[in-house]
Amino acid sequence: MGAGIVHIAKGLGTRTLTMTAPTVRPSAAQQPVAPEPPTHREILQVLSGLLVAMFVSNVAGTVVGNALPVITAKLGSTQHQYTWIVTSTLLASTASTPIWGKLSDLYDKKKLLLIGISVFVVGSIASGAAMDTFQLIGFRAIQGVGLGAMMSLTQAIIGSVIPPLQRGRYMAYTGATIAVATVVGPLVGGFIVDQPWLGWRWCFWSAAPFALLAMGVLAWKLKVPRYRTGAAHVDWLGATLITLAVSDLLIWISFADDAFAYASWQTAAMLGSTLVLAGLFVLVESKVADPIIPLPILRDRNTALAIAASIAVGIGMFGASVFLGQYYQVARGYSPTAAGLMMVPMMFGVMLSSIFIGRWVSRVGLWKPFVLVGAIILAAGFGTMATITFTTPLWAIAVYGAVAGVGLGMTMQNLVLAVQNTVSVQDVGTASAAVTFFRSLGGTIGIQVLGVVFASRVHHMAARRLAALKIPGAAENAGGGGQSLDLSGLPTPVAQAIRGAYGDSIGLLFLIAAGVALLGVVAVVFMKSTRLRAQFALGPAAPAAPAAPAAKDPA
Repeated sequence: MGAGIVHIAKGLGTRTLTMTAPTVRPSAAQQPVAPEPPTHREILQVLSGLLVAMFVSNVAGTVVGNALPVITAKLGSTQHQYTWIVTSTLLASTASTPIWGKLSDLYDKKKLLLIGISVFVVGSIASGAAMDTFQLIGFRAIQGVGLGAMMSLTQAIIGSVIPPLQRGRYMAYTGATIAVATVVGPLVGGFIVDQPWLGWRWCFWSAAPFALLAMGVLAWKLKVPRYRTGAAHVDWLGATLITLAVSDLLIWISFADDAFAYASWQTAAMLGSTLVLAGLFVLVESKVADPIIPLPILRDRNTALAIAASIAVGIGMFGASVFLGQYYQVARGYSPTAAGLMMVPMMFGVMLSSIFIGRWVSRVGLWKPFVLVGAIILAAGFGTMATITFTTPLWAIAVYGAVAGVGLGMTMQNLVLAVQNTVSVQDVGTASAAVTFFRSLGGTIGIQVLGVVFASRVHHMAARRLAALKIPGAAENAGGGGQSLDLSGLPTPVAQAIRGAYGDSIGLLFLIAAGVALLGVVAVVFMKSTRLRAQFALGPAAPAAPAAPAAKDPA
């Protein structure tokens, strides 16, 4: 069995780490010796570029949240198109995430990450140059492919460099980075569209220079060990099938009850094809040598339940930022910048809980108690947000959002950590991508479902209020899925009625999210509590982790 020396810390410190890199996967009796964990300084130097990339990807994902009402008004978009401008990016990133994750287990993670950032830059520049809504949706999909690489590969690289017991502490940095980026994104987007000398196109163009900066830092600093060499095969058929299945489902969710009825041949055809494609995907994954999502990983109890819980997290992560931004601007009449500031309490809760809980997880060597408490807090936060109406005081919304943010921060990164702790480091990219994939899928489907529910609810509530005004032609401006979101040209009573409909409809979305979050709590309850491993597992499957001593929390 050939072996190579991987110098992960070359140029980063005075110490060289040796890792055995097998040409084939060893049997359980031929386990390679686990490498010596890197020092705190070495880890921080490796994280420097990853955190920049993570910051850029999350800013890019949230920068349009508060800018979307302005962008859609400029382009004449409808409520359905509003949703798809967000969903196209999430769909592309979701569908590409398992592909990037599998590639990261087969090829050089650093090169793949640089390629992914390059795709993101191209998509960002093209999105800023879009001339209509359909072009923007298409270019945002290209941007999403790059985002999928940045989200999945950063998690995979962290899982390859940092042992599980230490990982909770450093995931606190990633959680804080995500939280800060999620605050900065809406603020930057709101500021840009509020400045006539900039314009909405800079919401996309502004990401390019920061992405290029991340590429420079990564090319200079990042050194990642390779645990597997030799023949590598990508399951392109499986990747195609899962992409088509997800796309088919989302298209049906978007157009059902609008372009066609729920009980129609179109519904039967689209749902039937989704089930067939999903079945073919499972069949292919059970046969190929290197599946995109290995079924044994999904059959693991903790991984399957973590995926279920991640769906609730995805709905909270994406749904809250998209629809709260719309609530603040359309319903309450605030500027994009002010709407961004009003999202700060929620993201402050995410940041604080990510930092402190991540350190505690590493200190005690256990993840389940924190994830369970976080899932309960998340459900409670969504439950309180379900009471939001057109007249709810802003301070109350801030408190509700902060509670939900604490729950998000406690669950988001630690669910990934729980899965990484159960698999071999050789499969850490695939396993991390699986959780990220289903979290993004949950967010993508959640946005589409919540968007459809929101549009229908607004339409019916606005129609009743406008009918009461007895203004000729007012009912045509009821704000349904096919109506424009630009209310500036409407008579004041009509605009006010539609704003009230938007404000009184938002609570239903969070009531649905609270129900999904409760299912996440149930999933976490049934997860098996394990201690975090102090060393990497290099075999084909990770054995049950023995009780690990509590980790010291160095300064």
